[in-house]
Amino acid sequence: MAPRANWKGFLRLSLVTCPVALFPATSESEKVSFNQINRKTGHRIKYQKVDAETGEDVDNEDIVKGYKIDTDSYLEVTKDELDNIALESTHTIEIDQFVPRAEIDDLYIIRPYYLVPDGKVGHDAYAVIRDTIKATGKVALARVVLTNREHIIALEARDNGLVGLLLRYPYEVRKASDYFDDIKDVKITKDMLDLAKHIVEQKSGHFEPTAFEDHYEAALLDLIEQKKAGHPIAKAKVKTEGNVINLMDALRQSLKGGKSAPTPAKAAPAKGKKSRKRVEGQREMLFPIEGKKAAAKETKREPAKRPAKTSSAKTSAAKGSAAKRKAG
Repeated sequence: MAPRANWKGFLRLSLVTCPVALFPATSESEKVSFNQINRKTGHRIKYQKVDAETGEDVDNEDIVKGYKIDTDSYLEVTKDELDNIALESTHTIEIDQFVPRAEIDDLYIIRPYYLVPDGKVGHDAYAVIRDTIKATGKVALARVVLTNREHIIALEARDNGLVGLLLRYPYEVRKASDYFDDIKDVKITKDMLDLAKHIVEQKSGHFEPTAFEDHYEAALLDLIEQKKAGHPIAKAKVKTEGNVINLMDALRQSLKGGKSAPTPAKAAPAKGKKSRKRVEGQREMLFPIEGKKAAAKETKREPAKRPAKTSSAKTSAAKGSAAKRKAG
């Protein structure tokens, strides 16, 4: 069953006009949803509209919109008064301007819509507007009234139709500086950046939406099936990640597949020799960066083999030789 149109009216470019309908391009109705129920009875919870002061039920015909003036005062605004705000964009999407798509920050996009011809007439005018937008390589900015509010909508050609991107106003977008200004300015070494680039190369591909899997949705469906079958639900084990001690080590292990190598025991320094103090970053500088080949060598590098233990026969022979030299 096709979804209902969110808006119907006219699309206009100067004197070219055609009837159109606006449909939501996305949907979340297929996702698992829950109702609130009474645990004791199993009945669904029903919400009632009551007066906040008296606690009495209020009929729908007695409920109107109100604008809050102060703590306990509201200015009543009726539906007729709202309908009297005669904006042309209530019934017509008027194209005002053409701009490059790249200039529209994604932070301003609310949601996408499909804009299609409404009925059997007006297809020629629709095609003219669609092909004009496609030929310019830009998007058309217009205005439309949805849910009693006027919005900016950007129209772009897609396949055989038009997609409308509903946009936010500047006052609806928060400043990034309010959140990013406190981030410390950290200088990353070239070695670290090169390692990170190798990781990006390993994980690079193409955008394939069909390859995405909603793991939480699948887990919800499995949970529901298990409960329907009367099976006990096991408590999930929380996975914990080990502490990252060295950023360079973390990058190297990422190249190897993300598995952390066991931490080797520290050997005691030999007597009479001072252990050399490790300079921070020195070990990292020893790692060669020579593109993909170096990364592959590092990945395939096997841990150093321990020295073979001396056999008992060789040990006895060595002791005998030592005894003869001492006797002589």
